[in-house]
Amino acid sequence: MPELLTKLSFEGKVDQLLANPDRGSGLEKGAVPKAHFRFSGMEGDCHGGLTRASDSRMLKQYKRGTEVRNSRQVSILSREELAEVAARMAIPAVKPEWVGANMLVSGIPDLTLLPPGSRLQFPSGAMLVVDAENHPCRYPAEIIARHHPDPAVGFVKAAMHKRGVVGWVEAEGLISSGDRITVWIPPQRLYAHK
Repeated sequence: MPELLTKLSFEGKVDQLLANPDRGSGLEKGAVPKAHFRFSGMEGDCHGGLTRASDSRMLKQYKRGTEVRNSRQVSILSREELAEVAARMAIPAVKPEWVGANMLVSGIPDLTLLPPGSRLQFPSGAMLVVDAENHPCRYPAEIIARHHPDPAVGFVKAAMHKRGVVGWVEAEGLISSGDRITVWIPPQRLYAHK
């Protein structure tokens, strides 16, 4: 059983925040020391918005481009999991700015396996809700290949169940690099694994 499913809450830390305000410039992001997280997402990031166009993940439910609630406002990755991905690829590092991360965290075991509905609470009162695992795709693989053209294993295979999570803003607030995070696991998930 993953370690995260043995407790109702535990703590981690924000190591880095990243943003890219330009929707048309691609996946790569740059570091910012702090950011306001509004109901529409991370201020100053292109993935914000209360709604978004449905994409290939939703083709069975909606015609591509249908306006839907944006439950993918924030992409959260784990420093420890990125190190594992880099080791699998036999490259020195996979940087969070290469894979579209908004937040790099540490100290949260099995971050990518956090169940939907888990909440990440910050000192300001900001609260993010995990929607789903963020499955690896070819776009970060193309960026990584520019930096490391001959990995032992491709990004999509190496990052399976290690690409982090996506979520949305439940309560607004300021989040800064270095902030403590309290992770709350939905009680029904914990009891289902006992």
